[in-house]
Amino acid sequence: MLERKYILANVEEVLENCRNRGVECDVNRLVDLEHQRKEKDHQSQEFNRLANEISKRIGKASSEERDSLKEEARVYRQKKETAASECEELDSAIVELQIRIPNLSHPSAPVGKDDKDNLEIRRGQHSPRTFDFAIQDHVEIGERLDLIDFEGGAKTTGAGFYFLKNEAVLLEMALQHYAISELTRRGFLPVTTPDLAQDKILEGIGFNPRGNETQVYSIENTNLCLVGTAEITLGGLYSGHTFAADELPLKLCGLSHCFRTEAGAAGRASKGLYRVHQFTKIEMFAYALPDQSEAILEELCGIECDLFDALGIPFRVVDTSTGDLGGPAYRKFDLEAWMPGRGQSGEWGEVTSTSNCTDYQARRLNCRYKTKGEKGTKFVHTLNGTAIACSRALIAILENNQQADGSITIPEVLQPMMGKDRIG
Repeated sequence: MLERKYILANVEEVLENCRNRGVECDVNRLVDLEHQRKEKDHQSQEFNRLANEISKRIGKASSEERDSLKEEARVYRQKKETAASECEELDSAIVELQIRIPNLSHPSAPVGKDDKDNLEIRRGQHSPRTFDFAIQDHVEIGERLDLIDFEGGAKTTGAGFYFLKNEAVLLEMALQHYAISELTRRGFLPVTTPDLAQDKILEGIGFNPRGNETQVYSIENTNLCLVGTAEITLGGLYSGHTFAADELPLKLCGLSHCFRTEAGAAGRASKGLYRVHQFTKIEMFAYALPDQSEAILEELCGIECDLFDALGIPFRVVDTSTGDLGGPAYRKFDLEAWMPGRGQSGEWGEVTSTSNCTDYQARRLNCRYKTKGEKGTKFVHTLNGTAIACSRALIAILENNQQADGSITIPEVLQPMMGKDRIG
């Protein structure tokens, strides 16, 4: 969350940022409550001072005065406790408002309402193919080659679930191995993460774990939720931790299942594997010093580009607009792959995103660093980025690599792990 002191000193800037992001936050009420909190805190300290002064007089007072002074001190201490309690209540109310205020936005982030206002900034090495035959979307390909069973998923679990079969299983495993191998080679620490996290960790990362609008599955009668991304668990891993400055940056790559309700996400563009309730993802996460984070954001985006260039997938990179950033992100880049089976003649579809969350998550998770020879600690910066979301990568591979004879060519970098060069 934003530092309270910063909010109070920059009310108009914070309000403007909220408007640019399309988020309603009662910043003015927060300011009013903080004035009340400071007054109650001042009263509490003053009552405590008066009580202490009277207590010092009791030992020197006559027996006739002593009882009266004790009662006077007791009254002041009671007033001090009441003011302190009211101060705590006001502080809790302020925090409730404070956690709803989104992060600041990078000055270069395009101002806009939603993803339609995202700004294309570059494209990958490969251009969309021109097909000289009738193409199929990944759902049709998956059914024809017996690769994906949506009907079986719906029968056993519900709509939005699926079975991968035959070469699709090998293809997903190859994608996982490829991404983790590449990231490990680049200095990332590979980890597998739990599929569950506590509510407080989700809240710290910036997710709403409960309520009607949540995108998260919660476990009844517990404080646990299924994670929607390894960003949650990788961010929670060092909650409450203080790094030595020379330990940073720390870069992790996490392999996890992801679970999302995808409430309200139905539509033609959500067909098949594009929006599902469960998928596997390799996530990059970095803890960094504040002066490192902008360069690391570019690095994470560059890695995503390298991965999809090597897979032979056409893509573009977009600078995400303020209305599409999400609460924690200061700046976010999305990779959108060309998906020939979407729409009448193909469309771009998001396959990865990478965000610099500055100290917004770290402040909520109390994750800090200490510089040798300096007093105190400071909050780290956190960054995250999708390496491979397997379900959407499968869409891009199946649709872009379909051939006139009905087969699917396998990207060269995956062939050693697949043991073949085509499906079908």
